[in-house]
Amino acid sequence: MAEPPKAVFKIVINGTMEAVFRELTKTDSPQGAVFNSMLTLDEPGLIPGRKMQMRTVSGRHAVVIGEVMEVEAPRRFAHTHRFTQFTDPSCKVVYDLKQVPGGVEVTLTVENMPAGTKTEVEMNKGGMFILNNLKAIVETGKPSFGCRLMYVMFHWLEFVLPASTKSENWPIGGKK
Repeated sequence: MAEPPKAVFKIVINGTMEAVFRELTKTDSPQGAVFNSMLTLDEPGLIPGRKMQMRTVSGRHAVVIGEVMEVEAPRRFAHTHRFTQFTDPSCKVVYDLKQVPGGVEVTLTVENMPAGTKTEVEMNKGGMFILNNLKAIVETGKPSFGCRLMYVMFHWLEFVLPASTKSENWPIGGKK
């Protein structure tokens, strides 16, 4: 039987491992690198076993659901990942950080992507987008101008998201 598809994306960021890790794991403000979504947990604290979601800034839609699998600050963060608008199975997202000359090498690995699915297509499209925005945020304090414009559009067009993504369909830790 063939191995499920896997994607690996890499970038070097001129910053500290702590700054990069914080940007990937913060829960108190939007994650500009990850489509400006809010990392929402079922209970405070980023520890394995916690249920997590990536919600729109308004909180009205849960775009991704998953579970925290590994946290080794500031070197590794891994979680399961399932898009709520698709019926595809979950995959695993892993961020590995390593100090290198010139900064921090960030490797984003997506494991066990369901082959031939919308999830596979979206994960392959999104990998470098996330890393390029992560680089911009850590190095300059903000995503690129084009990305910021896209996030404004996301805000104004949130009403077109499928009903299946509404947070009320994906309660987490008493939050709807």
